[in-house]
Amino acid sequence: MRLTLALASLLRHRARTTLAVLGVAVSAALLLDMVMLATGMRESFRELLLTSGFQLRVTPKGTLPFDTEATIDHAGDVLAALRADARIDRVSAIAGGQLHVLATPQRHAANEGAPLTTTFALGVDPAVQGDYELQRGADITAPDRLVASETFLRVANVRVGDTLDVAASFDPQLRTYGGRRRLVVSGVARFLFAPAADPVVAVPLAELQAMRGDEGRDRVSAFMARVRDDAAVEPVRRDIERTIPRVTAVSTTTALVQVERRLSYFRQLAFILGAVSLAIGFLLVATLVTVSVNERVGEIAVLRAVGVSRRHVVEQIVAEGLALSVTGAALGLALGVVTARYLNTILSDFPGLPAAFAFFVFRAGAAWRALGLLVLAGVVAGVYPAWRAASLPISTTLREEAVG
Repeated sequence: MRLTLALASLLRHRARTTLAVLGVAVSAALLLDMVMLATGMRESFRELLLTSGFQLRVTPKGTLPFDTEATIDHAGDVLAALRADARIDRVSAIAGGQLHVLATPQRHAANEGAPLTTTFALGVDPAVQGDYELQRGADITAPDRLVASETFLRVANVRVGDTLDVAASFDPQLRTYGGRRRLVVSGVARFLFAPAADPVVAVPLAELQAMRGDEGRDRVSAFMARVRDDAAVEPVRRDIERTIPRVTAVSTTTALVQVERRLSYFRQLAFILGAVSLAIGFLLVATLVTVSVNERVGEIAVLRAVGVSRRHVVEQIVAEGLALSVTGAALGLALGVVTARYLNTILSDFPGLPAAFAFFVFRAGAAWRALGLLVLAGVVAGVYPAWRAASLPISTTLREEAVG
């Protein structure tokens, strides 16, 4: 009954109520987006790290994976030590470098002075790798095969099945290329940790090492390790650093802390804008309900005079604030999801971010808590005008209304 009366009161001024609801919807959308931004980056990065199940990254001492050009020499010894630990289920060795594409089927004559394309290359063991997901074609099951990103295919103007003339190094004095091979594009992959706009390829680890001339050094950029029991990740990490002093072991938890430090600006911005949107929603509802009560002072005094209780008046006016905030929050939920997707497409071009990383991630629990907070703000916004209306002196108010 009270909610019906509240809705009837709001519908007396449809244009004003509609504008207020739209204002609350925009406020709710902004609040939801900021909650998605504040919680989404951490969850997105965590899911990215755990996509292939590897909880540990083993890198050269004092570095993050591919943060520098440092490498781990005599990687076979490190690999054997990691595999000897019964707590570790799987180890993947990774090497990084550049490959210069000198010729393609569309251009057979190589120009020694200018490669057609220079791309980042990963050397991996396809049986245990966790750096890419094969989308179509075949994996790198032979030494003369490579898989490439869609961006590489577009930039190099090649297709699956084409044979490429590639090189791993360039001598600027002699203007010659070293480590040349003919590799066949066997498949297309989505590289999880590489920016979507960057051309990337993957080749067998041993082949990339041979092209770079790593004989005797056996260099890799990092290892990824999967621990059988999640509870043993930290003990394994500490043991790796103790037994192999020339490496740093980074767990998923440690990586999250380091990434949060780098992205703390976005979290602070999300907190500030979220608080502002909540305040705007509160003020919108409070303003509209207060104006509505001021216009109905005489009506409320008459209701009180004929025996309507103060509680009834308070509940009806608070219900008006509740109706405004609930309707606005419902519209804001849809608007927030749409704008978050649009903003994700813009921010995904941020330099150096992995293609699988998302700034805005919808989490039902966080979204409902944020919108619930806005609805609560709407209810609180109706408390003051409701208390004021219920406290009006009946006889004085009726006399002033009659004289007016």
